[in-house]
Amino acid sequence: MKAKRIIYPVIAAAAIVLIVYFTIPVNRVNIHSQLIMLGDLNGDNRWDEMDRSLLVDFIEDPFSFDSLTALKTDANRNGFTDEEDIALLNHLYGSGDPYEACTNFPRTSGIFPRPRELFRYIPTTEYIQRPLYLLKNTVSASSPLAYVSGYDFAGGSGYLGQLRAEIYSESLRFTFAYRKRRGILSRSESEDFGIKIDRCNHLYRSGDYYTLLLNLIGIVEDAETMSVENQPAFVNNLLVFRNHLRELLESPVYEKFNRGEVKYETVFAEMERHLSRDLDITISLGGQKAPREFTNPENYSERAEWQFWKSTADRKEIMQLLLYAQYDGRYLRSSAKTSVKNEDIGLQNHNLPMILLFREAMRINNGNKKAAVGMIDEAVRIPFSWIKIIPREKLPRSIALENFLLPGNKEDGSDKSRHWNVFGGISLYKSPEESLVLGLRREMADLRRDEYTPEAMTEFIRDTIANLNGIYHVVVLDASLVYK
Repeated sequence: MKAKRIIYPVIAAAAIVLIVYFTIPVNRVNIHSQLIMLGDLNGDNRWDEMDRSLLVDFIEDPFSFDSLTALKTDANRNGFTDEEDIALLNHLYGSGDPYEACTNFPRTSGIFPRPRELFRYIPTTEYIQRPLYLLKNTVSASSPLAYVSGYDFAGGSGYLGQLRAEIYSESLRFTFAYRKRRGILSRSESEDFGIKIDRCNHLYRSGDYYTLLLNLIGIVEDAETMSVENQPAFVNNLLVFRNHLRELLESPVYEKFNRGEVKYETVFAEMERHLSRDLDITISLGGQKAPREFTNPENYSERAEWQFWKSTADRKEIMQLLLYAQYDGRYLRSSAKTSVKNEDIGLQNHNLPMILLFREAMRINNGNKKAAVGMIDEAVRIPFSWIKIIPREKLPRSIALENFLLPGNKEDGSDKSRHWNVFGGISLYKSPEESLVLGLRREMADLRRDEYTPEAMTEFIRDTIANLNGIYHVVVLDASLVYK
């Protein structure tokens, strides 16, 4: 009897729960989105002359506007800001009513989108891809890129057509940024841009479009974010030393070392000579001490600050970085440059994607470089890899390896990305010179452990190249240099 008194209420309660569950609406999918109006450039939920005025400003200086505003100019949703978009938007602004605009659009001008097609939901988990800018612009006439004014971005179809469209958009993006900075460039910067511009013109003439696109992305980043003004000579010469290391890896001396005809000390002598001439650093590589000084309290405070900035990256911000690395067209083009295993000896494929990734991390963190370094450190880490007793296949993988394509080559994994970011970051806490020397000491420990084999020496030099790239670009990069 007592059992029935218990069972019946339980059955009744379960029945009520089931009835409620299957009859009362519930929120089964938790998706957060924003509804935007294409063409509403000032975000006031209407189409009017104020939007037309902003459209004129956008046409004249498109890359000073954010990606969402640029997306709103793509009225025909084809991934480009083109002539049809401008015609559609100007017609819409004239009436302010999408139904009226659709009804009155001249048939000789094409087809106007259905009114509801001018509205778009953008989930918070969607990366906002900036449309390619394919408008003819008067700025092209003064571009140092000789091919731009007569460029046929519609030439070709499929993969080739997409490449050509991206090349045109990137070429104009460089032209806009270069025009803003041309009058204030230092002599060395002007010479450097001249060399890179000539390289782009040559690549266009030779039809090497993919390499041209990557070179364009590179000089766009130089023009928009890089300046050596007010930087000490040491920073300016970091890339000189890097280039000498690349030459060393391809030199007759290094070939002899690989064949066992000369000792590792000969390679050290070459590196020490370049360190002295390029950076005014006089050290004995073979005599470097342990990379960490445990008796210095400053090291602990700096480490604590590093961990603080690393821990400030919340889930939402890391998601923004991951979405960028999964979907941004410029980053994906850059990280797609890889080589057959062990053939990128000079680490040529790695630097540009890391520059883009760091710039995006800075944008997410409102220009805070330490926070940007901490975010990338969190995203590219391999947790617990220092625990030797755990089999490698059992170790947790990095967020980066699971969620986006890291730059570089298969044999490098996340290693060179960590070098770039860590020693670039250290230069913010110490000095660029201290960061470089600390990196050399750190890599020397690995080289000594591996008994100075040719393979270990090659990785020692390649790691140092990654460190140099990171130090230089983290110190020099200024995301607000051209566009505030």
